[in-house]
Amino acid sequence: MRHPLHPALVHFPIACWTLAVLADFASLHFGEAAWRWSAGLLAVGCGMALLAMLAGLLELPKVPEGSPLRDTYWHMSLMLAAFMLFSIRLLLGQEQFQPIAPNLALLCVDVMGLICLIAGGWLGGRLVYGHDIGRT
Repeated sequence: MRHPLHPALVHFPIACWTLAVLADFASLHFGEAAWRWSAGLLAVGCGMALLAMLAGLLELPKVPEGSPLRDTYWHMSLMLAAFMLFSIRLLLGQEQFQPIAPNLALLCVDVMGLICLIAGGWLGGRLVYGHDIGRT
C-alpha cells in the first residue's frame, strides 16, 4: 500500500475518546447535558479503534526489526490498553443500555485511558516521524 490506512483511521478514536473524557469532566459543572455525549463518543471511538487496530496489524509486517519494531510493540500495547479501558468505561457507564452520570470510578478509568492514549499516540508519532514508518 502506497498510503497506509492505519494513520488515517486513528484520528477518529483519538478524537472521540478525548472528547468523551472532556464531556465526562465537563459534566461536573454542566451536568447531564455534558455526560450524555460521552456514551456515543465512546461507542464510535471503540468501533473505529477496532478498524484502526486491524489496519495496523495488516501493516505490521512492514515494520523493520530493531528499535522500530520495539516501539511498535509498545505502541500496540498502550493502544490496546486504551481500547480496553475505554470499552470498560463504556460498559460500566450504562444501566439497562442507558448512559449514567460518571462517578469517581468512571472518571478514574477515563484518566487511565487518556494516559494510555497519549503515550500510545506519542509512540505512534515517533514511529512515523522518528523511524519513518508508513511515510511515502
